[in-house]
Amino acid sequence: MGAKLWAAAVAAAALSAGPAEAAEAIDGRTLGLVWAVPFAGILLSIAILPQLAHRFWDRHMGALSAFWALLVLAPLALTRGFMPTLDVVAHVLLTEYLPFILLLFALYTIAGGLVVVGNLHGSPRLNTGLLAFGTVLASFVGTTGASMVLIRPLLRANDNRRHNVHVVVFFIFLVSNIGGALTPLGDPPLFLGFLRGVDFFWTTRALAAETLFTAGILLAIFYAVDRYWYRREGVVQPDPTADDDKFRIRGGVNLLLLAALVGVIILSGVWKPGVALRVLSVELQLQNLVRDGAMVVLAGLSLLLTSRRNRAANDFNWRPIIEVAKIFAGIFVCLVPVAAALGAGRDGAFAPLLSLVSRADGSPNEAAYFWLTGLLSSFLDNAPTYLVFFELAGGDPVRLMGPLAGTLAAISTGAVFMGANSYIGNAPNFMVYAIARGGGVRMPSFFGYMLWSGGILLPLFVLVTFVFFW
Repeated sequence: MGAKLWAAAVAAAALSAGPAEAAEAIDGRTLGLVWAVPFAGILLSIAILPQLAHRFWDRHMGALSAFWALLVLAPLALTRGFMPTLDVVAHVLLTEYLPFILLLFALYTIAGGLVVVGNLHGSPRLNTGLLAFGTVLASFVGTTGASMVLIRPLLRANDNRRHNVHVVVFFIFLVSNIGGALTPLGDPPLFLGFLRGVDFFWTTRALAAETLFTAGILLAIFYAVDRYWYRREGVVQPDPTADDDKFRIRGGVNLLLLAALVGVIILSGVWKPGVALRVLSVELQLQNLVRDGAMVVLAGLSLLLTSRRNRAANDFNWRPIIEVAKIFAGIFVCLVPVAAALGAGRDGAFAPLLSLVSRADGSPNEAAYFWLTGLLSSFLDNAPTYLVFFELAGGDPVRLMGPLAGTLAAISTGAVFMGANSYIGNAPNFMVYAIARGGGVRMPSFFGYMLWSGGILLPLFVLVTFVFFW
């Protein structure tokens, strides 16, 4: 019903509204910190309620998202006018939220048709190889897709190990987070950057060294830890006469669909026909409409061409993507006044935050951007956190890919890497935790996991700071 009302409002407004740019509709210099309360409220709801009131959150997350969004929309409409508010919200939902959700939908659907089968045996070499493969895969099918494809085969491979908690913890570090840093497909923050104008291949070029450095050290640490426990527990070697299934991937057609998905996204960044459809003040470029439509078509082809048993093996259902769609609709709306205030720079309410990430001469402090983005991404959702600091750094993709490339790299790696610091830092983390726990792994508690991340990741991130951002 809400979607129908929204569509009706947009259609009615389109008949009477004249063009108006979002920046003209809302002057960020006039917005105080109180406008950030709904944004903080929805992020804190996401961070706290699933832990403290799980059933309430499951039943009412859509209503809570709508509540926080209305706390933005109603005051904006009253103080800035209905039409300017509608223009700004339409711009955000049509140019950022919709493609963002469609990408997640396409990746989730296509990756859900891929199944890794075979009775593997969890030696240190095999486990390290699977983690390395998953780390690379995450940049092409997303951290969620790679996590869902590989976590069950990894658990099966280690089901005879007494010490297997570390295997899942490092899987979360690498596959569910750090591996998503090499393309905009890997992690939602980077795709939002792509939608803001960051070149698709800039991400690969700019973040390759940081990703290879961080992932390489983690894989080396994992191999040493896994080898120690493997030798100590004296794992019984597999029976060579056992009739094991051969390692293989079912649903290979989805690999072709993933390649096509990468192709259409890259195409949307380089093909500029100069044709647009106007809705209110929003110009929807033809290349972006083609991209979004292609993502829906490719997801549909995956559903049509993939065997149902593949999705059954992955416990595939629509609930996760529906939840993400509800939550992020509220997040994107709540971010509207925050982005406007950040865009005002030193004239806005967030001037003190700008001083924290700036040196005495006014130049950006890359280490501060890395840590502030990262620490917030550890406990709040990393996608809106990325957008906050993207805007704080000026929001101009040309400058951020040019003279401020180090700043954008710090923001990007902070958002992606430090999502691994807690179970709630990135969506796949808790999904992997739940699957592993259901499979009999004695996973650490929320704070127990943070002992792992604090002992391993934080010292590594300090090293990353001195090597790349100091």
